[in-house]
Amino acid sequence: MRSDGSALSLRRWVRSAGFAWAGVSQAYRTQANFRIEVWAGVLAVALALLLRAPLAPILLACALVLGLELVNTALEAVVDLVSPELHPLAKVAKDAAAGAVLVASVGALLVGLAVLGPPLLRALG
Repeated sequence: MRSDGSALSLRRWVRSAGFAWAGVSQAYRTQANFRIEVWAGVLAVALALLLRAPLAPILLACALVLGLELVNTALEAVVDLVSPELHPLAKVAKDAAAGAVLVASVGALLVGLAVLGPPLLRALG
């Protein structure tokens, strides 16, 4: 569908946001890893609030993991569309995208330990 030409159109933004939300909803319904990552993020944010720990690093780490999981899901769908049969390059693309999610997840875990670990130890000690 053609744009109305205005980048500042509220109608255009709402329509685009609807498409984006449909992608997030589809990923939540169909991707087990995305659901796990969403709930891990909710837990991390709740713990940060409870411990009065800095929220920004936790939110950024969660957003990075979830965003990359969405990109991974999109890439897998496109690869499956253009290469329904097994192909070595399709495997490389899918594995690299999954690797990006893994790297972000390990980074998020380290951020969580660095930000939430000290106040959690103080609360427990």
